Amino acid sequence: MIYRSLPSASLLFILFLFSACRFNPNIQKSGSPAFQGVWEEASLPFKDSLLLSVKHTFKFTCDSFYVNIESFSKVNYYADSCFKGGHWKEYAKGNYVIREDTLYMVGAFTHANFKQKLSGCYRTGVYNPKFLIRKTEAEKIELVNIHQHLPMSLALKEKITCNPQPL
Repeated sequence: MIYRSLPSASLLFILFLFSACRFNPNIQKSGSPAFQGVWEEASLPFKDSLLLSVKHTFKFTCDSFYVNIESFSKVNYYADSCFKGGHWKEYAKGNYVIREDTLYMVGAFTHANFKQKLSGCYRTGVYNPKFLIRKTEAEKIELVNIHQHLPMSLALKEKITCNPQPL
């Protein structure tokens, strides 16, 4: 008797699996309305006492981000051809999500035109910072980098309205 009900139980299980699975829509998510725009980091008051300081410019559009990272260093971490007198730029792009009080960014380092960077000076590969969101206002966002514990104050330079695009 168990053998007779096995095919019908298997059929019911397969039907359940197919009814439970759905493909995600092929359209980007809207992201956080408070973050939409171009944001520039203000200088740290103690920037001159650091061996390496960084200034970020973020562009959040829908669920995507683009970041320009401008570095100022007193110590040469790279080959002389890359060090450029202690001032250089890096770029990254990817997607972000906000969960509770944390901003998660997952992307890749790129060239200045935001095409994937596989080799060259500075960092390559995954760009994966996490920020604690301290405060969000209409024209100001305060973050703390979870890995470096440095505060970051962002000022709105340009507001962007999310218009989700097909993927």
